[in-house]
Amino acid sequence: MSKRKIKVFYEGNYHIVELAVTHDGKCPAQDFLNRLAKKDLVKVVRIVKRLADFGKIYNREQFKKIEGDFWEFKSSQIRLPCYFKPGHRLIITHGFIKKGNEIGPVEIDRMTRIKMEYEKED
Repeated sequence: MSKRKIKVFYEGNYHIVELAVTHDGKCPAQDFLNRLAKKDLVKVVRIVKRLADFGKIYNREQFKKIEGDFWEFKSSQIRLPCYFKPGHRLIITHGFIKKGNEIGPVEIDRMTRIKMEYEKED
């Protein structure tokens, strides 16, 4: 039985958005969001809420598939990788600032590692 707490970020009409918690109790997505300027946080939260409330975002500049099971919320250079789980759950692994065209292997490895830790505890 897992002792890990579920960190619900937003519960919409269609999806429940959770922030992944790692095996050591850290929440990389929450740490990233806490460091954002208020105006940037408001933009990102608006996009997350839209997906949670309506189930889909048609604008690929705001939400798109990365690779495999991973998707990302996008606002300017801000990225929040995430993946879907059964039961209309969406898990945000972490956040980062993307400066180039491609997501670097470090971020791909990080989102994969966080997902594995979260799934192991779930």
